[in-house]
Amino acid sequence: MHRGVLILALLLAASLARPPVVQAAGQARGQAGRFDYYLLALSWSADWCRLTGDARRDPQCDAGRGLGFTLHGLWPQYETGYPLDCPTVAPPPTRRQTAAMADIMGGAGLAWHEWQKHGRCTGLSAQAYFATARAAYDSIALPPVFRRISVAVRLRPSVVVDAFLEANPHLGRDNLMVTCDQGLIQEVRICLTKALQPRPCSTDALAGQCRLPAAAMEPLR
Repeated sequence: MHRGVLILALLLAASLARPPVVQAAGQARGQAGRFDYYLLALSWSADWCRLTGDARRDPQCDAGRGLGFTLHGLWPQYETGYPLDCPTVAPPPTRRQTAAMADIMGGAGLAWHEWQKHGRCTGLSAQAYFATARAAYDSIALPPVFRRISVAVRLRPSVVVDAFLEANPHLGRDNLMVTCDQGLIQEVRICLTKALQPRPCSTDALAGQCRLPAAAMEPLR
């Protein structure tokens, strides 16, 4: 065999032997049950309404609901990136199951969306995923100071972090972060092990924390 042809054949064989290139985490669909930790996302309801909910006329934003920090979701994470929309043999949640999450999520529609996007990647059934998400939410004490916000305020994101640390002595500063959007406090995100114990957030997750010197919080509705 000609030397050039031999080299080409060897290179081709080597390329076929290599494992397929994996897409960046968070871009591929992922495999159910394969992830490193959870990210618990708590949204400030009034700011979500200002950014998104009001335009949808979402019932979560109706006057008198009095919602403060609500459960946005419990998200499986890789140390870098995250899986999405994983194939699963688990059946989708029933209407009763999604409706049962409305008290902490603001509505049943979000519960359905979170199952489709994130819950399927946990490898759990819908019932078990919602139970785990509720247990994660219940494991965090919501600082009572935020229940007294009756007018819009501006504050440093670190103040929100400090309030959560004071209310939750089991948390450390490296376990949580605050995100913001369009000058508003968006979420508090808390990193948890698969056993729902606090753990340090990955560098990748921390990249999304709010860098503004101050951000606004709309009053309770």
